[in-house]
Amino acid sequence: MDTIKAMRAFVAVVDTGGFTRASELLGTPKATLSASVAELEAHLKVRLLHRTTRRVSVTADGAAYYERCVRILEDLRDAEESFSSRQANPRGRLRVDVATAVASRLLIPQLHTFFERYPDIQLELGCSDGPLNLLSDGVDCALRGGEIEDQSMIARRVGTMHVVTCATTCYLERRGRPTDPYDLKDHVCLNYFSQRTGHLFDWDFSRDGQRVSLPVVSPLTLNDTNAYVDACLAGLGVGRLPTYIFNQYLECGALELVLGEWLSDPTPFHVVYPSNRHLSPKVRVFVEWVAEIFEHHSGMQLCTRLDAKQCDWIQKEAKALALPA
Repeated sequence: MDTIKAMRAFVAVVDTGGFTRASELLGTPKATLSASVAELEAHLKVRLLHRTTRRVSVTADGAAYYERCVRILEDLRDAEESFSSRQANPRGRLRVDVATAVASRLLIPQLHTFFERYPDIQLELGCSDGPLNLLSDGVDCALRGGEIEDQSMIARRVGTMHVVTCATTCYLERRGRPTDPYDLKDHVCLNYFSQRTGHLFDWDFSRDGQRVSLPVVSPLTLNDTNAYVDACLAGLGVGRLPTYIFNQYLECGALELVLGEWLSDPTPFHVVYPSNRHLSPKVRVFVEWVAEIFEHHSGMQLCTRLDAKQCDWIQKEAKALALPA
């Protein structure tokens, strides 16, 4: 039995919903496809498909086997394309996992440029901030912030995130403006905890070599970035946002910079993928595209300085408060 050929036949039947359309897709006689799938079922000693005179549906065993077949056939195609002239035209399904806010605010607005360049790639974009096992979850690569400690992963740094402290004008008028990190004890601070670890984040600040780390006792703690932004915009308290999000609200005046001379340490952003998996052309071009998007975004550039507009804002605020910038 040609196992790969039988897998292709089975996957085509599942994808198209029947032997007739699969036959048209593969250019193979319907009887040949039926025989290939039957031979595969006999070899595996399980029923993969329910067949009736009107329709074909996949069994529970067939659904599980289908997912594995798809990955095997994609890996095989990736390996072939790596050594062929088709490498210039990557194709196939690409599964990527990205933090929700990064997807909605950085990648999705620019995705049209990716599809214009690579029309033969079908992107499955998972949006989550939670734990992830790339191998068991069948994910080709993921975009994550922070240091990568998993030695089984290869990480390419594609950007740097800075975090600033901010609040609405309404909140600041009501509660006053903190001028020192220790003033925050008299303010309502909105905290964030990691979906991956459940860890509550301390608020870290640095200025001219001086470092301050403060545990935050908060009436509201969230684990979703978009919900956290909404809480900040609702004037519920002082928050800390990455500059790639804060920039747009600074522009429209929805949020003001607070403690502008006190900055957080930069957080690296990486694209990660399993070290034991060949870097396929489709993953490679996605990584390059992400790196390009971040390179031209003021809130995610690899440099360790804030962009010019933010620096101007910090200077103006410091001058108004008679504080050293």
